[in-house]
Amino acid sequence: MASPTPASPPSIAVTIPCYQEEKTIARVVADFKAQLPSAAVYVFDNNCTDRTAEFARAAGATVIREKRQGKGYVVATLFEVVDADVIIMIDGDGTYDATAVHRLLAPILAGDADMVVAARLEQYTDKSFRKFHVAGNQLVCKIINKIFDANISDIFSGYRAFTRECALGIPITSRGFDVETELTVQSLYRGMVLREIEAPYGERPAGSFSKLRTIPDGIRVLLRLFLLLRAYKPLTLFGTLAILLFIGTLAFGALPLVELVQQHRVISRASAIVAISGFMLTCLSLSLGLVLSSVNQRFLELERVVIKRIQRSPSA
Repeated sequence: MASPTPASPPSIAVTIPCYQEEKTIARVVADFKAQLPSAAVYVFDNNCTDRTAEFARAAGATVIREKRQGKGYVVATLFEVVDADVIIMIDGDGTYDATAVHRLLAPILAGDADMVVAARLEQYTDKSFRKFHVAGNQLVCKIINKIFDANISDIFSGYRAFTRECALGIPITSRGFDVETELTVQSLYRGMVLREIEAPYGERPAGSFSKLRTIPDGIRVLLRLFLLLRAYKPLTLFGTLAILLFIGTLAFGALPLVELVQQHRVISRASAIVAISGFMLTCLSLSLGLVLSSVNQRFLELERVVIKRIQRSPSA
């Protein structure tokens, strides 16, 4: 009787979105090749005008150009073109620790996670983050944790690992640095298992600069969060709005109601008009949330049925 053929180890790909990272890309590629000798390393050139692509090729990486400007476009492309059982995503700025990749991979290789994030908020220096970045990170994490009953500590980390199924199951619509927010929300919405590990976060080397703009990108992240909640948690969003509108209705309607009961007529007509309008908007917001939530649930069920049929198809 022939002995069973041992299962082959999962294929691993390291993907590095890059824009103007000639100072650091060669070292990042070399570090990951040293940690994962059998992994394929891809550098995604997002219209670099410096020598990023040249240095990446010289270090042994496969360079793929993404002509649409923005990290969101890069992530969407790498999910489409990279064929591996496990995909690692890492920024090319040299701030992440390559030796942490083994701890990053462990939950996925053990079958305990669909996405693993390297949280950076425990081990970093005074110059690792710009002013207000940590506070903004924690604010967004609190909102998402409350809505999705999650326990995320670092939503903006660019150091992540995904299973093939996770990468294929997340539609990317972001264009810029708000893509990390979308990755987290999309995975939580679809019931994927997301884990975190702690990893040190270093400073950029001399001559390297961050492309993240605090105010414009912060506004973009908050807008993306609002749009994602509207799309994937409509009852939470519009239900909260309905509660706020109802509180306003009570505040403006208290005096006209007292006047109607005591004097049998309304004197504060402006307050009454505002209260009636607020009550109508409350009903509209709650109804909209209920309808969108029902439609959203049906689409999620349909998506899961389609995925199951594809997975069970003989040609899959």
